[in-house]
Amino acid sequence: MVTGLWALRRHGLCQTPDPHQVHLLVPHQREVGSAGFALVERTTRLPNAVIRDGLPIAPVHRAVLDGARRIRDFDVVQGMLAEAVQRRRCTPEQLDRELSRGSQRGSAIPRRALQALLQGAESVAEADAWEVWKHSGLPAAEWNVSVFDRHGGFIAKPDAWCEDVAFAWEIDSRNYHEGGDHYATTLARNARYSAAGIVCLQTLPSRLRTEPAVVITELRDTYAAACARPRPPVTCRR
Repeated sequence: MVTGLWALRRHGLCQTPDPHQVHLLVPHQREVGSAGFALVERTTRLPNAVIRDGLPIAPVHRAVLDGARRIRDFDVVQGMLAEAVQRRRCTPEQLDRELSRGSQRGSAIPRRALQALLQGAESVAEADAWEVWKHSGLPAAEWNVSVFDRHGGFIAKPDAWCEDVAFAWEIDSRNYHEGGDHYATTLARNARYSAAGIVCLQTLPSRLRTEPAVVITELRDTYAAACARPRPPVTCRR
């Protein structure tokens, strides 16, 4: 069956490098090797194939890790894993189990990239935010939980949430939020935060890498502001 980058493309995922070889899985007892464009991997853990246009394809959680183990660029690997999770093609837990059961060769980068996803991040920007938060010294945040007002009305699903003080952190892309309906949606979300008494900090994704120290200062100051006022009667749940 096909695995790795070509398999991911067959699954409809696009955050991958251009594949130069067709990566194939065959049963371990088969005495066949790689040749030309075909990268043949013998395995004792042949997964159940997914059929795409008559072609047997490895499931996403296996295909993405088979591809990631051969890539040395952390950002590329994180983008691949994040897309698979964000588009609901597999769960972080499936990736974690596959990493634990499979070959440990080439697993260091995927394992590092998976940590933020296991904590609830669902994108590269959220994974960057998780890294920044980790160095802030603030209490652990929850990621992508839904927040409701005192009447049970939905407020928002912040990227990061501090339940103890009702503090929300949103990683807002300028390109996404300035356009048409997205801008109106963002304004409506912010109005709901304000009406519910929630303290919210908005951060551009690019700043997570270009000025993480400044973002950490903003996080600490905003968290302190949230601590200084009575906590509003809001709740969260996954």
